Amino acid sequence: MSKLNIKKNDTVKVIAGDSKGQEGKVLSIDRTKGRAFVEGVNLVSKSTKPDAKNPQGGIVKKEASIHISNLMLIEASTGKPTRVGRKLDEKSKNIVRYSKKSGEVIK
Repeated sequence: MSKLNIKKNDTVKVIAGDSKGQEGKVLSIDRTKGRAFVEGVNLVSKSTKPDAKNPQGGIVKKEASIHISNLMLIEASTGKPTRVGRKLDEKSKNIVRYSKKSGEVIK
């Protein structure tokens, strides 16, 4: 299992595929498959049977997973996509993510 540059609650932009150009917040990540669920991206129609929560049933739009390689992190300060690197933080002695474009540490 390799390290991932994207985490839950990051804002990302889709750089390839049918949803190219869309942006959204990462809802969850499947580390074993290397896929992520992004809010409002890669929507699929799913048929649901009537139940207690949804007595009507019908067709529901739902996010499907998208491969992590098709996502790029959006830098909070500039709002533009950036590549992500890892480096050792001098103060805390922890490995932190940083923006390759600006050099800023990503929180």
